[in-house]
Amino acid sequence: MVPGYGRSTLADLLPSLAAHLGVPGAQDVLGLPDAERYLVVLVDGLGAAQLATYAAEAPFLAARAGRTITSGVPSTTATSITSLGTGLAPGRHGIAGYAFWYPEAQRVLQTLRWPPDINGLDVQPQLTAFERLERAGVRTAAIAPAFFAGTGLTTAALRGPSFLPVHDETDAARRVALAGQAVTAGPRTLGYFYERQLDHAGHEHGVGSGPWLAQLATVDALVARLRDELGDDVVIVVTGDHGMVNVPRANRVVVEDEPELLAEVTALAGEGRLRQLMTRHPDAVATRWRDRLGEQAWVRRREEAVEEGWFGEVSPRLAGRFGDVLVAMADDGAVMTRTLPKELRLVGMHGSLTAEEMTVPLILA
Repeated sequence: MVPGYGRSTLADLLPSLAAHLGVPGAQDVLGLPDAERYLVVLVDGLGAAQLATYAAEAPFLAARAGRTITSGVPSTTATSITSLGTGLAPGRHGIAGYAFWYPEAQRVLQTLRWPPDINGLDVQPQLTAFERLERAGVRTAAIAPAFFAGTGLTTAALRGPSFLPVHDETDAARRVALAGQAVTAGPRTLGYFYERQLDHAGHEHGVGSGPWLAQLATVDALVARLRDELGDDVVIVVTGDHGMVNVPRANRVVVEDEPELLAEVTALAGEGRLRQLMTRHPDAVATRWRDRLGEQAWVRRREEAVEEGWFGEVSPRLAGRFGDVLVAMADDGAVMTRTLPKELRLVGMHGSLTAEEMTVPLILA
C-alpha cells in the first residue's frame, strides 16, 4: 500500500486544518469541516482494520468510523508524528524510521532513545505545521506525557505548541481539563492530544489480547469524555499513527542465525517489519534477501522504493538516511536481531506497507 502523499496521509491532516484557521497557502485536501477550534487526538497504534475488527470494544469510535487515511513509510511512530507535525512526507522531513542511518554522525539514530549529543533541530530544521499556525495567529498546544518535553524527537517533529505536560496518564479528568485549556486559549486554536497506551499493550501482549482490548475500551471512553466536556464549537479529529500485526515466533528471521544475510551489510536499522540495510553493494544484498524471503517481503533498493513512491519526494540532502536496501515484510513475519533483545520480546509489530499497518481512521467527533 503506497501512500497517497498530498491527498490522503497523516502529513495532509494539519495543513488541511490550517486552511480553515487562516494559514496562508494552506489547502484542505481532506475535506474537513470548518471550525475555529480543533483537537487532534492521535492514538498510537490505532489502525483502521483493528478498530473495525474489535468495534464492540470501542462503540463511540466505531460508530463514527468510516473514513481512513494512511501513515507514511515506514508505518512507525517516529516517522508518523513527524509527518503529522511538519505536514511533510518522510522524504522531505528525513525522520526515516524508529531507527535510521544518520550520515552526519555516521551511526544509527534511535529516535525513542535520542542521544544527547544530537540536536533535534539539526536533524529536522524545517518549520513545523505548528510553527506555521502560530505565525498565523493560531494558538496551539500539545497534551502529552511530561517525559516527552524537550526530547530530540519532540523538537524535530512537534516544535511550536505550548507543552501541557501529563504527569499521570491514568488521570483522565486532568487530561480532559488540559484539552479544554488548549482549545480555549484564543479565538482560533488547535490542540494535539497524544495517547500511547494502546500501542504499548499491542507490543507487549498482541492485538486482540485481553490487555489490548481493555486499553481500546479505555481509549474509547476517553474520547467520548472529551466530546462530552469540550464545547460544541470544537471539532475533535481522531486518528492513529499506524496499525499493528501480531508476529508469531515461528515467522521471525533472526539474522545472527543466517549470517549470509548480513554479508556486505555495514549497518542494520529500521525495525522488524521494515529493516533498512546500509551497504556499498545494494544489488548483491538485495538479491540475497530476495532469494531468501521470496513473497514474504518486498525487498527494494533505495532507488526502487523512491521510484515507487514509498517516501514521497525525497530530498537529495536526506536520501542517505533511508536504507540502501529495504526489507518490508508482506506477511506476518519479521526480521530480528539479537543485538536488540527488547524487540525480540514484542508480540505486535508494525512498520511495513500492509493495509493492516498503513491504514488509520479519520474520525470526526
